[in-house]
Amino acid sequence: MARLVHLRAEGKTVVLANGCFDILHVGHARYLAGAAREADILVVAINDDASVRALKGPDRPVMDQASRAELVAALRPVHFVVTFPELSPVSLIEAIRPDVHCKGPDYTVETVPERAVVEAYGGRTVIVGGPKDHSTRDIVAKLRATP
Repeated sequence: MARLVHLRAEGKTVVLANGCFDILHVGHARYLAGAAREADILVVAINDDASVRALKGPDRPVMDQASRAELVAALRPVHFVVTFPELSPVSLIEAIRPDVHCKGPDYTVETVPERAVVEAYGGRTVIVGGPKDHSTRDIVAKLRATP
């Protein structure tokens, strides 16, 4: 958090993207690349293992949170990675107060659950990434169907 304060004092803007990132795929890469174009510093918030289980079911996550965080951190557009235990990133958004909060193409700006929180402090919500034709759920199903 202190590093973000320092970067903001230098005039940098911050964008937050969040998700489970259970099995990295091209949709994630497009989402994070799009988010990175919205501000100077990209912070990626990753659901911890317990929240992924609560959101996706008892067989998830496929990869543990430390592995998911390390993989996401290795991606070129990413500056910082943080994990969070809640089902929603609202508390993290309130703490970080990103200039921009990005969500993927499975949302519209109007359907982003955190939009009101972001707008309340003057931030903006943006939809980024390519078409929603990739998903971890589909990859897992394909792997399970493979003999």
